[in-house]
Amino acid sequence: QVQLVESGGGLVQAGGSLRLSCAASGNIFVINAMGWYRQAPGKQRELVAVIRSGGSTNYADSVKGRFTISRDNAKNTVFLQMNSLKLEDTAVYYCYLAILRDRNDYWGQGTQVTVSS
Repeated sequence: QVQLVESGGGLVQAGGSLRLSCAASGNIFVINAMGWYRQAPGKQRELVAVIRSGGSTNYADSVKGRFTISRDNAKNTVFLQMNSLKLEDTAVYYCYLAILRDRNDYWGQGTQVTVSS
């Protein structure tokens, strides 16, 4: 079994910062990619950031320059540093994991980020 445990969400004022973390465990041989999605009320789930096995990254245009994705390979953990937070960043943030040669995607339980004015 594969488990993703997220932490770091909370309430923050606009302009503030939060750091999310997601630790993966279980039957993992080689990680292909890890990343973050988010879903705001009434909106579809969208990709926020992804980091691939080779270290390359991609970000949604709306978060470029403000968010940074990183990982600790030894601990199978991915982070999302969120700076200059805006009201529009309010959402449930979901960690995801893709394992090499595994056709399934794995998802965390979600962590709430709320940005207030």
